[in-house]
Amino acid sequence: MQPSTDRSFFGHPRGLATLFFTEMWERWSFYGMRSLLTPFLAAAVATGGLGFSEGNAKSVFHIYLALIYLMSLPGGWIADRFIGQRRAVLWGGILIMSGHVVLAVHNVFAFFIGLFLVVLGTGLLKPNVSSIVGGLYSKEDARRDAAFSIFYMGINLGSFLGQMAAPFLAQHSAVKGFLERHDLSPNLAWQLGFGSAAVGMLIGVLQYVRGQKNLGSAGDPPRNPASPRDWLVLRTGLGLAAATVLVLVVLNRAGKLTVAGIDASFGIFLTLLTVGFFVNLFMAGQWTAAERRRLIAILVLFIASCLFWSAFEQAGSTLNLFATNKTSQQLLGIEFPAGWYQNVNSICTILLSPFFAYVWLKLGKRDPSHPAKFAIGLLFAGLGFLVMAQGNSLWEFTRNQGHFVESAADLARVSGAFLFATYFFHSVGEVCLSPVGLSAMTKLAPERVTGMMMGAWFLSISVGSYLGGQIAHTFEGLSETNLYLTIAALTIGGGVLLLFLVPALKRLSSSEDA
Repeated sequence: MQPSTDRSFFGHPRGLATLFFTEMWERWSFYGMRSLLTPFLAAAVATGGLGFSEGNAKSVFHIYLALIYLMSLPGGWIADRFIGQRRAVLWGGILIMSGHVVLAVHNVFAFFIGLFLVVLGTGLLKPNVSSIVGGLYSKEDARRDAAFSIFYMGINLGSFLGQMAAPFLAQHSAVKGFLERHDLSPNLAWQLGFGSAAVGMLIGVLQYVRGQKNLGSAGDPPRNPASPRDWLVLRTGLGLAAATVLVLVVLNRAGKLTVAGIDASFGIFLTLLTVGFFVNLFMAGQWTAAERRRLIAILVLFIASCLFWSAFEQAGSTLNLFATNKTSQQLLGIEFPAGWYQNVNSICTILLSPFFAYVWLKLGKRDPSHPAKFAIGLLFAGLGFLVMAQGNSLWEFTRNQGHFVESAADLARVSGAFLFATYFFHSVGEVCLSPVGLSAMTKLAPERVTGMMMGAWFLSISVGSYLGGQIAHTFEGLSETNLYLTIAALTIGGGVLLLFLVPALKRLSSSEDA
């Protein structure tokens, strides 16, 4: 049965079910591991962690996240030119699963190898599985938009379940007690958490292999077969990647491989890449006056996006450690592992997205412009960190009043309400900024570089993720209250400035030549 006539999955092609569950299990593995990464790195070796300083743990997390978004660009290119989207999804899933298995090995270098495999695999799988969904439908098929709505339900479901399972296995006392009763170290709970991500991806790969027959020809051959120049670029890229790995191995054996060194090197690379991208964008091509103005507007929104994601992506690092070390692990009398707080954002986003879609629609001509929505997103991100500053101040006050006990089990902790409120504000900011981000980039872009603007959007998230690590690392050893107030000042200040720039950005976005 052809996809155009296949209606066996809620009125959609059976291939959509294959992709739905592939993405669901991939998000299970990604968000499950993400909820554990920073706490595991920062946990003492005696408790099963790797014993990194909190600053280094945050740096590793933000570099990892930046690479995840950055690798989606070559991942899509490799699929389009060389192996096709379907093979890219398969090999991406296998790499992700292998990476999670390696992560479970209690060894620092093995852990970095595992992260490297997950980054490569996600770069192959993530951009291409979404593209295959579109390939199941003709451009005239009325089911196309609904298909993506169903598909994104799989993303949300997978992230929610993954962030329930992994923290439960790694952090819940019931699991640790079970291990102790069977004469096993409770420290193995970390491995169970990472292992759940590997099992999730294994299930995703198996069902994808089994269900490929339902995809028809969608995503099968490369869209644009590789030219000799493409092969040269690929060989050069692979050579540089191999050389980088070799250098890392040599530095590790010499005892000179440090997080600070990796952080600085990656920062230089990302800076050169970003500057080179925009220099090339502005210098290459004979732009009209209107096109050049729109490129300036894109650059302003790019900077705003970087600032937003630098704050938002503190969720997996700074806020995750706050949940682990300073927040109550009880909710309504029930044990509440720290990693579960990560799901507040998922739930809020699911609930808020249709509400804001309805609000924007009802506003009609009064619907805020893209720059205004970006500004709103920044303002709400800042509000969230004002809440966190208050929460950390309360924690510090409790400690200073002598209610702080040195035993890790008896540390003074604040209510989870601070994280709930923060994630609510951040979710409002996300639904205001994120859905319109790619739309704004592609709408403003000159037609001949529309595809490049998708790269600009992912690059902004990558830069923002890395920048978030730099901001957090700067405050290592200092009061977290000052960190939260600094992030609040940056995002609220950026939001207010962007509101003042809205009229100018509207003029820059005009399609008419001066």
